[in-house]
Amino acid sequence: MSDIISTIFFLIAVIDPFGTVPVYLEATKQFDDKHKKMIAIRASILAFFILLFFIVVGQMIMEGMDITLSAFQISGGVILFLFALTMVFGEGKPESEKHLIRDYKHVTVFPIAIPSMASPGAIMAVVLMTDNNIYSIQQQAMTALLVLVVVGITCLMLLAARFVQERIGDYGITVISKIMGLILAAYATQSILTGLKDFFKA
Repeated sequence: MSDIISTIFFLIAVIDPFGTVPVYLEATKQFDDKHKKMIAIRASILAFFILLFFIVVGQMIMEGMDITLSAFQISGGVILFLFALTMVFGEGKPESEKHLIRDYKHVTVFPIAIPSMASPGAIMAVVLMTDNNIYSIQQQAMTALLVLVVVGITCLMLLAARFVQERIGDYGITVISKIMGLILAAYATQSILTGLKDFFKA
């Protein structure tokens, strides 16, 4: 049970539902309530299937390129760590992704589904969390289910986005995003250390 809870918290850190809220509000400000709800639901479905795709085939792609597990853990950890640094020291995920909005007609895909929910950090994280050399099929299926749960939570937050923003404000969202960045940095560091340990042990 504790593993499930820790996995959920980690997935919340990389998917960052709170940070997605202001991006969604900015991206959908020209739409009525009906279309806002449709965008939230469709973006969440799309983000889940993107992450599921990398859960299923991400490692096969890496192995097809003859990348060792240690190299994958180290490189993935470095990427996650750099992503975490942008969350902690950058201007914040919400503001940086608001700048990506160029066409309000296609905001479902970009930037709400990608890169706000299915970010490079989230993609790398789910690939690392479903490594065939470490996790069983049952564990990988559980991870996929937990990804669905967190994306579902994100969708509910988007549907209640205006309420969430009014309650905690942009400042509160930024603070939460930075805390999630710290959690992500810790996980990334652990992945790098594990990869280095396995490399020198081999």
